[in-house]
Amino acid sequence: MGLLTGLGAATADAAYGFIAAFGVTAVSIFLLDKKLWLSMIGGVFLCYLGIATFRRLPANDPASISGASRLAAYASTFLLTLSNPTTILSFIAIFAAFGLGAYASYSAASAMVLGVFLGSALWWIILSSSVGLLRTRLSRTWMAWINRISGAMILAFGLLALGKATVSWLQ
Repeated sequence: MGLLTGLGAATADAAYGFIAAFGVTAVSIFLLDKKLWLSMIGGVFLCYLGIATFRRLPANDPASISGASRLAAYASTFLLTLSNPTTILSFIAIFAAFGLGAYASYSAASAMVLGVFLGSALWWIILSSSVGLLRTRLSRTWMAWINRISGAMILAFGLLALGKATVSWLQ
C-alpha cells in the first residue's frame, strides 16, 4: 500500500517534470494561475489528513487490502501531489538551473523526466520497505505516537499552505 501511495506521488512528480522539461508554457501558466485554489484545496486536504492521522489508533492486525483501496491510495496521492503548486515551481526552477526547458532536446528532457520518476519511486520503495521491516518491531504505543507526531506535522503543513494562500489572496 505504501509503495502504491508513493508511486502516485512519483507519477505526479513525473507529470510536473514533463511540463517543466518540455517547456509546456500554457499548462505551466494555467497551473500557476490556479495556484491560490490549488493551495486552498491542498491545504484543506492536508488538514483533514493530519487530523485523521492524529486520531487514528494503530491496528491490532494488518489491514486487508482490496483492489479498490490500492487504486484509491495511488489516485489520492497523485491528486494531492498535483494540487501542490510548489511542486511545479520547484521543477521549473530546478530545470531552469540545469538549462532544460523550451530549448532542451527531447532526449535530454525525456531522460530528466524518467530520472525524476525513478528517483521518486526509489525513495518510496526504500521508505515503504523500511516501514514494512520495522512495523512488526514497534509496539502499539510507539505506533500511536508515530501517528500523533505524523498527524501533527501533516496538519501543520496544511495550515501553512492555507496561511500562505490566505496571505496571497489578501494581497
